[in-house]
Amino acid sequence: MLTTSQLRAARAMIGISIEELAEAAGVAADTIRAGEASTGNVEPELSRKLKRVLESRGIIFVAAGQQDASGPGVRLHQQPPDEGIRPQNLNATNDD
Repeated sequence: MLTTSQLRAARAMIGISIEELAEAAGVAADTIRAGEASTGNVEPELSRKLKRVLESRGIIFVAAGQQDASGPGVRLHQQPPDEGIRPQNLNATNDD
C-alpha cells in the first residue's frame, strides 16, 4: 500500500509533475491531487497504477520496518555510473 507521504516524496525525487504522472498512469490529475492532499494510504487501485509508473522510473518503495525500525519511505534505485566513451571507441563520429 502506498502512503500519501510516499507518493509526494517519490514525485519530488524524480521531478515528475502531477500532470505527467497522471498521463503516464492513465488517471485524472485531480485524482492524484486529492490523493496527495489526504492523509494515510492512497486508494488501492490508484496506488497500483501510480506505483507501477514510479517504480519504472527508478523509485523503490520501502515498507515500514523493512530497512530498519522507521516508517515507510522511498529511495532511488542506484544507477551504475556513466563511464562515457572508452578510449578505444573514440573516433571522429563521436567527437563533440
